[in-house]
Amino acid sequence: MVNTMNDEMIVEVRNLTKKFGPANAKSVAVDNISFSIKEGEIVGFLGPNGAGKTTTIQMLLGLVIPTSGTIDIFHKSLFQHREEILSEMNFSSTYTHLPWRLSVFENLYVVALLYSVKNARDKVAEVIKKMNLEEIKDETIDKLSSGWITRVNLARTFLNNPRLILLDEPTASLDPEGADEIRKKILEYRKREKATILWTSHNMAEVEEVCDRVIFLHKGKIIAEDTPRGLAKTIKFCRVSFIIEEKQDEFLRIIAQNKWKAIVSDKFITIELVEEDIPLLIQILAEEEISYSEISIDKPTLEDFFISTARKK
Repeated sequence: MVNTMNDEMIVEVRNLTKKFGPANAKSVAVDNISFSIKEGEIVGFLGPNGAGKTTTIQMLLGLVIPTSGTIDIFHKSLFQHREEILSEMNFSSTYTHLPWRLSVFENLYVVALLYSVKNARDKVAEVIKKMNLEEIKDETIDKLSSGWITRVNLARTFLNNPRLILLDEPTASLDPEGADEIRKKILEYRKREKATILWTSHNMAEVEEVCDRVIFLHKGKIIAEDTPRGLAKTIKFCRVSFIIEEKQDEFLRIIAQNKWKAIVSDKFITIELVEEDIPLLIQILAEEEISYSEISIDKPTLEDFFISTARKK
């Protein structure tokens, strides 16, 4: 990934808290979190359902008023300069509902007018071409598949050339090829415009591919913050997979003796163990003359961190 970051802070959140409900029984959706995002940085905003991600994004958009804390964007207070700041931001979510009776072009044109985009029709035509929407530009939204609607939602995001983009599951409704194309377009925009992006996703492979850093929330609190690889490395176990034609029972006995975890599927055996034990495992196989036709070693991923952390908490 090309590094387009510099040291300028675009987003600075300090002691942000949001409580809902009556005074005597308030629930805490976001619990005293603080974080910063540099210019050109893509930050993954992760956590299980109910972690506080959506509430935080709504506060960054000025749609929800915090109970306490501050939000500075472009070195200005969001509460004092909301309109000015939002003119240089945009937001996209797979789950945003667009006016169904308007065509793709009409939807984008209305948004361009709301943002006071100069030469709005030309800008809409430019974005439609860049997002490969020409074939459906005159179709009404109600006739489009969820994949096309996702593309239109994302196209809407680029109309005002935002410096800061908040993305909520931007590829959730796309097939793998379409998702790959969209990720490339977002990364191209980031590189070209030095845009800053906050990216939520449940696709951990996607987050590992595109994000420079990850903030992990659970029950309203930030519980981890690092690069995707840095978080994955906190998981000490890896997986070693073999195809064993003979002596499976003997091999499983050895696995049990060493208190390793194993998953057996016909001739395919996967063992979970600490990385330092892999040489011992290979040595045992040689000593016991247990042959295998294939071997693969899978190191921990961000998904392993996500699942492990969510279960522990």
